[in-house]
Amino acid sequence: MGDRLPEPHASSSPAVAAGSEAEEIEVLDSEDVLPMAAEDFDPDNTGYISTEKFRSLLQRHGSELDPHKLEVLLALADSNSEGRICYQDFVNLMSNKRSNSFRQAILQGNRRLCSKALLEETGLSLSQRLIRHVAYETLPREIDRKWYYDSYTCCPPPWFMITITIVEVAFFLYNGVVLDRFVLQVTHPLYLKNALLYHPQLRAQAWRYLTYIFMHAGIEHLGLNVVLQLLVGVPLEMVHGAARISFVYVAGVVAGSLAVSVADMTAPVVGSSGGVYALVSAHLANIVMNWSGMKCQFKLLRMAVALICMSFEFGRAVWLRFHPSAYPPCPHPSFMAHLGGVMVGITLGVIILRNYEQRLQDQTLWWIFLSIYLIFVLFAIFWNIFAYSLLDLKLPPPP
Repeated sequence: MGDRLPEPHASSSPAVAAGSEAEEIEVLDSEDVLPMAAEDFDPDNTGYISTEKFRSLLQRHGSELDPHKLEVLLALADSNSEGRICYQDFVNLMSNKRSNSFRQAILQGNRRLCSKALLEETGLSLSQRLIRHVAYETLPREIDRKWYYDSYTCCPPPWFMITITIVEVAFFLYNGVVLDRFVLQVTHPLYLKNALLYHPQLRAQAWRYLTYIFMHAGIEHLGLNVVLQLLVGVPLEMVHGAARISFVYVAGVVAGSLAVSVADMTAPVVGSSGGVYALVSAHLANIVMNWSGMKCQFKLLRMAVALICMSFEFGRAVWLRFHPSAYPPCPHPSFMAHLGGVMVGITLGVIILRNYEQRLQDQTLWWIFLSIYLIFVLFAIFWNIFAYSLLDLKLPPPP
């Protein structure tokens, strides 16, 4: 986002935070410039700005702001019944680091917004319509949609989901040429010899818990995963950023392979379904939890189509798992990775998608679900070290 403030230093009171920035803060830079220092807002260093003073400054300099940003600031002023605004909340807004108190203020001020919805605006370019479409696809609050619409610059682009998809397709084509098979590659006798997929006899090779996503059972497996991760993953990355979406995706992938190593101990794992199901289940859960606020078109129909596609893919995986193996005694790949991805999506994924531009470390549920995830990872690691020998399992021979 082009509108930045230097991040305030940690302090014990709003007044100290205000005073520490008095010499250098400017509200906006780049295209939207308001050349006002901190003393213009808080001359007495109280840590608060009176709403009357705040409104007069907005009226004086409002023409220099994007209309939607001005609308957010006015909502902040209207939401406060005490006649003053915390200076720190104002800094959080302008530095794009909105606090929980600011979120509550905006949610209250959102009811006072009188301008037309973003969806009703006309004369937009193709790129602007695309950004607006993504906002309505992923965000449940109008104030967040307008904020995202003004803030998004496509720099950086949604590189993670596009890159991971290209790499998956490239590996599949390479294996298709080497094995001379594109449908049900998993039935080829040389398929399991690949160094990327997870195999229970090779579970000590830690990279396999992650690299198995580059191997797919066949074009039918790859196709559905690629479609879902592009249609869902790319818009989510455009809104929430590569760091958060890649975290959900990779967490789903790792949880998927670990779930197989615990619950289906004799089976190998292939495919990116763990990461895909983490993203899709988080997105669908977010829609259900914010049903009235989500304004995407045909949301009920589209949810039904997504669930049908996921069910079809899961059903295919279950059928393949119990289908007689082409290379006994090693079974076909497990379907437990799908369930591991879903569990990550409806826990960590939902927390991330519900907190657009909010600091996750401020969310109690984030720490609870992250702790549960880490406990599961540690449990699975010890399980892989000790349980296989203690249970005296008969594992399939190494490929």
